[in-house]
Amino acid sequence: MKVLVAGGAGYIGSHMVKMLSLAGHDVITLDDLSTGYRDAVKYGDFVAGDIADTSLLNDLFSNNRFDGVMHFASYIQVGESVTKPYMYYHNNLSNTLVLLNAMIEHDVKHFIFSSTAATYGEPAYTPIDEAHHQKPINPYGHSKLMVEQVLQDFDHAHGLKSVCLRYFNAAGADPDGELGERHNPETHLIPLVLQAASGRRSKITVYGSDYDTPDGTCIRDYIHVNDLCSAHLLGLEHLVSGGETRAYNMGNGLGCSIMELIELAKTVTGVDFEVIVSERRLGDPARLVADSTLLQRELNWRPEFASLEMIVRHAWEWEKQLQKSELSGTR
Repeated sequence: MKVLVAGGAGYIGSHMVKMLSLAGHDVITLDDLSTGYRDAVKYGDFVAGDIADTSLLNDLFSNNRFDGVMHFASYIQVGESVTKPYMYYHNNLSNTLVLLNAMIEHDVKHFIFSSTAATYGEPAYTPIDEAHHQKPINPYGHSKLMVEQVLQDFDHAHGLKSVCLRYFNAAGADPDGELGERHNPETHLIPLVLQAASGRRSKITVYGSDYDTPDGTCIRDYIHVNDLCSAHLLGLEHLVSGGETRAYNMGNGLGCSIMELIELAKTVTGVDFEVIVSERRLGDPARLVADSTLLQRELNWRPEFASLEMIVRHAWEWEKQLQKSELSGTR
């Protein structure tokens, strides 16, 4: 297949580009590098640009016969979306509409979309399945749900088939050590914890220890980035073979509390770093755990790296590279 990966210089996108390329597919990455890194695109061709650049999109689609498009070019920080809603609706919704319109004009009919568990809002029950209500509580979740709704309409009107994958907590790094997580600022728990272990951060802060969970800290569902990518590839294969538009949850179904994760990180790294307990943050549910049964049943997806210890080990190997590069001034 020939695949356009929008946002392929970012964390998940760069892992996806590698997986597609090693599977023998022809990949072009489109990324404006606003949050991604050029050196993360180690496979296929790279085009610098924005998904809302109609002239660039027309050139790309005119000169290449794509079997599908994968979209990783969204903004993802929940807190930032609350203070800068325009930025999130503009990029995550409006710019995506430009990309989808270019696909329709050039008869490209297969789209894989990185959605989010934030479309569900406050959980009424866990684990969360696809039948759970979708009531986002922040602009980030709203912007993603709006795209999901657009995709339903584009299917009915234009025959554009899509698979939406609702992530819970993407984590880990490339097992080969080529790629990993680099956000600026970093907001994800596992890299923050490992930065405390490596010394790049002085301590880790736990927000709330009085939740209705066994140890009082929030429980989350972590999934390895490579397992996320394998689901994207299965989703594209599903569409290319004539499959219908679908939406799936992406998680291991294995909840882990924040304190359990911190203790595991200390074991994996061999470092005892400082942990501070602070007040709860607004909008943090006690439990967020995915039910990925539908994905497993319909696309025969199975996580290869379900062990949280393996996820943390891969992330730790990557963090040590980042620490070394920071100390040497090479990154």
